Amino acid sequence: MTPPNSKKPLLDQVDNPADLKKLDPSQLRQFADELRQEMIEAVSITGGHLGAGLGVVELTVAIHYLFDTPADRLIWDVGHQAYPHKILTGRRDRIRTLRQGGGLSGFTKRSESPYDPFGAAHSSTSISAGLGMAVARDLAGKKNHVIAVIGDGAMSAGMAYEAMNNAGAMNSRLIVILNDNNMSIAPPVGAMSAYLARLLSSKSFRHLRNLGKEITEHFPRRLKETARRAEEYARGLVTGGTMFEEMGFYYVGPIDGHNLEHLLPVLKNARDDEEGGPILIHVVTQKGHGYAPAEQAADKYHGVTKFDVITGVQAKPVSNAPSYTAVYAKALIQEAEQDDKIVAITAAMPSGTGLDKFGKRFPDRCFDVGIAEQHGVTFAAGLATEGFKPFCTIYSTFLQRAYDQVVHDVAIQQLPVRFAMDRAGLVGADGATHAGAYDVAYLGCLPGFVIMAPADEAELMHMVATAVAIDDRPSAFRYPRGDGVGVEMPAKGQILPIGKGRIVREGTKVAILSFGTRLKDACMAAEELGARGLSTTVADARFAKPLDEDLIRRLAAEHEVLITIEEGSVGGFGSQVLQFLAITGQLDNGPKIRPMVLPDRFIDHNKPELQYDEAALNAKHIVATALQALGVDISHASARA
Repeated sequence: MTPPNSKKPLLDQVDNPADLKKLDPSQLRQFADELRQEMIEAVSITGGHLGAGLGVVELTVAIHYLFDTPADRLIWDVGHQAYPHKILTGRRDRIRTLRQGGGLSGFTKRSESPYDPFGAAHSSTSISAGLGMAVARDLAGKKNHVIAVIGDGAMSAGMAYEAMNNAGAMNSRLIVILNDNNMSIAPPVGAMSAYLARLLSSKSFRHLRNLGKEITEHFPRRLKETARRAEEYARGLVTGGTMFEEMGFYYVGPIDGHNLEHLLPVLKNARDDEEGGPILIHVVTQKGHGYAPAEQAADKYHGVTKFDVITGVQAKPVSNAPSYTAVYAKALIQEAEQDDKIVAITAAMPSGTGLDKFGKRFPDRCFDVGIAEQHGVTFAAGLATEGFKPFCTIYSTFLQRAYDQVVHDVAIQQLPVRFAMDRAGLVGADGATHAGAYDVAYLGCLPGFVIMAPADEAELMHMVATAVAIDDRPSAFRYPRGDGVGVEMPAKGQILPIGKGRIVREGTKVAILSFGTRLKDACMAAEELGARGLSTTVADARFAKPLDEDLIRRLAAEHEVLITIEEGSVGGFGSQVLQFLAITGQLDNGPKIRPMVLPDRFIDHNKPELQYDEAALNAKHIVATALQALGVDISHASARA
């Protein structure tokens, strides 16, 4: 292993793809090795996604060497494959700011570089976006290429196939590179498949094939169809690409994605192709390639914390409290041991959601549907119709992809699907694309839903137990990324009374009604307000739907100021409270109400505590909100909170 921060003779000469093109093809192997080492060193400092990027180093080099980016549009899907691409496109001097406040995004981002024509932080969008760019090019009479690199599981989503079906029918010139990094489609590849790929992608073969098509047009219909099927069958035997051909793509592959001698001629043929129509190049790569620890444990090195380059050992955060994800997994396992109707569903995130642990304990009751949230939700609905108790465990931000299914297949039918929404609120280094900002708003408008949010890890255990008991309607509970607050944990979760909150601290002047894990900051703010002589009540709502109407009436009637606070957007819990107070007339002569929500803008990646400070949702901002509502001049006062 090359020592960190070592000289990289070729990489040091390259700041952008124009510089890369000055190298001789014989130098590209060394350049790729230096690029891989640079990525390893950078991510060891910042943390981030490691395995997928290591797998596409050679592919990144080959594309930028042969194509004229950014004039040729290059879309990475999923965007976390693009770390080598960032280094190559003028961002090497900032690569050690990756995922840090004010630094580079961990995904492709249009505002960051002209080499990022499309942001891709979820997945499976590249072919749709690429087709849009290709059609726009055609309408504008331009000649540039559009290349979509789709991989790291992104081909498991239905949207990719919808796009391919449309692209095949439209016949625009589009290059799709399938980065197959888990061997799920193709067998191992070697010299013969590389030879076939070069042959099938060559101009002479494409021309001969099209000439053959023209000739067969003059055959009788039955003979013409026989010839077509014979050619398709023969190519399918040696390449496995029949499915893609049926969708209208010219299939080439599979080829070894780490062998530049295989990649370069195939990509050059695709670049120089004059026959038109969409092409799919099937490239097989190894996740974590070139870094032994990542090769040996691809799952553990998909996303990493800071790590030692030599040993690969990752830094472990020190905490006295378990993570919310771990608490959820443990609580669900505990409930499932008592109830064999409980099943769990994840969409390609078993370890991220903690369901890998559930799957080990109950392998027949845990289902990973791939990057297919729409299918996962309706699959859960089907299970619910037969009396099972599905826990659809999906990050808040990813559940957005399945909203139609939540509405039509779950809510309208009042099926008791339980939605466990991890990564609620702001999520730190993953930034705006992964923030769980909208779930309360988009679920709260649906009739019949029960919506919960725990204030701490013990409350999360209770909400898992409560969700198990809700068997007549859909329910959801949201919880954040990261560790709990360190409260004493119960032996077992207890079923909560539906729609009932709790008073945490009694006061008389100001009331703070918290929904979710802002409760700790609410209590800190109450201490500061109390020190200023402002007696403050703190309540934990627990439920955004149904609301605890008695609690809200009391807080509104007995306090001069009522503040609601949540880790979500406008339209969520605070809006539900305001709606209730408005229709019951309590706003007419009631308290001064101040809802505190995420601001109406996307918040970039940073440390979570700094994100919440930017969002004005921490203790000092609660204090300031209360003082302003009371007309206290705070221009010369600073809260101690």
